[in-house]
Amino acid sequence: MNDKMNSSWWALRIGLGAAPFLAGLDKYFNLLAKWELYLNPLALRLIPVSPATFMHAIGLVEMAVGLAILTRWTRLGAYVAAAWLVGIALNLLAMGAFLDVAVRDLLLALAALTLAQLTEARQAVAEGRIPG
Repeated sequence: MNDKMNSSWWALRIGLGAAPFLAGLDKYFNLLAKWELYLNPLALRLIPVSPATFMHAIGLVEMAVGLAILTRWTRLGAYVAAAWLVGIALNLLAMGAFLDVAVRDLLLALAALTLAQLTEARQAVAEGRIPG
């Protein structure tokens, strides 16, 4: 794999791994945002726990996805991140709020899909299935 593709892979891997991990961690501290504001009021009626407890669980999932991307499960973590980000965007669109964040999350989902595909190509080169 050429140097430009390799550096792009690393940039996406570090960025898309660190961001969800740190956002997940922040679900416990609310330094970056008051995360409960991003919950759809309908979801608040359906979940059997407090909004804070729900966001703590969400934080654990986000930290796991971030760690997957940063470790040997990059491809799987990237696909999960893409689906997760689309879900977040759909939640925000359904609320009719934070539309700028919804658009950003859809673009991040595309970046996560790109990381997953670059990871597949990188693995194929490493295994000799396609020439580097």
